[in-house]
Amino acid sequence: MFRLSSWLHLRIPFSYFLLPVFLFSLCASPNLNGPRIGWVFFILHFLLYPASNGYNSYFDKDEKSIGGLKNPPPVHRGLYFLSLLFDALAIALGFLKINPTFAMMLLIYGLVSKAYSHPSVRLKKYAITGWIITGLFQGFFTFVMCYTGVNDLPLEAALTPTVTVPATLTSIMLWANYPMTQVYQHEEDAKRGDRTFSLMLGIKGTFYFAAIFFTLATIGFVLYLKSFFQLRYAIIFLAALSPVLVYFFYWFNLVRRDENQANHTHTMRLNFISATCLNAFFIYLFLDSSQVIQALQGGF
Repeated sequence: MFRLSSWLHLRIPFSYFLLPVFLFSLCASPNLNGPRIGWVFFILHFLLYPASNGYNSYFDKDEKSIGGLKNPPPVHRGLYFLSLLFDALAIALGFLKINPTFAMMLLIYGLVSKAYSHPSVRLKKYAITGWIITGLFQGFFTFVMCYTGVNDLPLEAALTPTVTVPATLTSIMLWANYPMTQVYQHEEDAKRGDRTFSLMLGIKGTFYFAAIFFTLATIGFVLYLKSFFQLRYAIIFLAALSPVLVYFFYWFNLVRRDENQANHTHTMRLNFISATCLNAFFIYLFLDSSQVIQALQGGF
């Protein structure tokens, strides 16, 4: 359990790429509390997500690059128990520090993430089903889970347009991005018999599909920010995404000439640029729309 390889497979730094969902939920939250924000952040990014990473790594047993690990070490039985321990800690802290609803949602998320790789279900091998469920739970479900946790509210309080609209947008964005995270794993996935969504689309088809869904997500975010916040936030959002678009088309141009360029290095670069731009925007949106920036400028 305490082998270095097991801890590496938790891929804790990889949680950075899922941080935008948490930050976006803060922007929609009316009942903010510092300790609750801290606990929800810690439970998700240092316990729940690493548990999911470790559990999936244990059953995938990848020999080539995976998200967050360019050269994954061999997995051992201890990784299985370490991932379950992290899951248990997440649920226990969610119950003790937040509320039972949040803890139950953590449990559900953990079960679905396990179904992704466990051989008895292995959602990963079903192209469309795996794509839908992954985007739904890492997006919509996680957004609602963060919202209920941060605001200490019952689930029914989150089922309103002010929450469900941005939650849906997160899923659309993840549905655009998810195939791109698989585009360099076609050989490994095919060898295991996993017909992933990206494998079904093909390398170039993955890029075309991601471009279409990313466009839909961008339009949705612009309309949301204009309707629920202010037009200037929509303009800033478009500016924040411009580095993502530049790198995406730069990479796609390389892939059109040589499909071997659809590799781990370029995938991680795109993920990092995308996560950094979104994280920066949502932090700004949260601080500015909640008047925190104005308060600091006023000397408070």
